[in-house]
Amino acid sequence: MLKVVAPMAGISNSEFLNKVIPYGFDVATLGGYSLDEPTIEASKKIVERGRKEFDFSLDEIFSHIEKEVTSIKNVHRNVKVSANVRATTPQPIIEVGKIKGLDIVEINCHCRQDEITSIGCGQEMLKRPDLQDFISQIADNVDCEVSVKIRANVDGIDTLHVAHLIEDAGADYLHIDAMKNGVFDADYDLLKKVCDNTKVKVIGNNSINCEENIKKMVKTGIYGFSIARAVISGNLDFKISQF
Repeated sequence: MLKVVAPMAGISNSEFLNKVIPYGFDVATLGGYSLDEPTIEASKKIVERGRKEFDFSLDEIFSHIEKEVTSIKNVHRNVKVSANVRATTPQPIIEVGKIKGLDIVEINCHCRQDEITSIGCGQEMLKRPDLQDFISQIADNVDCEVSVKIRANVDGIDTLHVAHLIEDAGADYLHIDAMKNGVFDADYDLLKKVCDNTKVKVIGNNSINCEENIKKMVKTGIYGFSIARAVISGNLDFKISQF
């Protein structure tokens, strides 16, 4: 069972990840990072209204990610390092996917901040008619594995259909924030549906804040699970090593 520490805007840097990896994580995810002018400008607007967000200029973002990858690998050689990134075109993501030492590049089809969705990124990516081609271009031209992080149950979106597109595009992992509107728990039925009907490696996310919820998620057939908010304090008060 793959155990992933998931990205949190403005928090998931190498310093933070090096502290929490010893809790038993197999994959450490940096980001999310904006990689082109439209997404970088959107990030600036998010910062200006007081929300945490990584804010790097276009001339420094790629070297910054490379340094962050190296910082983790120097301490935790056996842990896979992932970078969660967003861009309006595939090319900047391909560039990140060629960074030495990076094991997984994760395409962000998840963020729901207005500044990001208004430029067609984040969860708005799920509505792109060329989503499969967008992902395929990346999968065919990077030196690492490819993950796609999505938000489940987005209005007007058939999550299983999107899962099939992502699988057919050649992604190695499908990272699902199994959010269910109005419910303060993961949509386990949806996770099971995706796992039963695709062969892509599904990483389940949402409401992993206790061992009981991990057990419920594991029963859906996932390949692995990710934890975000429960590790923000740096004090995980339940064991994940047994899974």
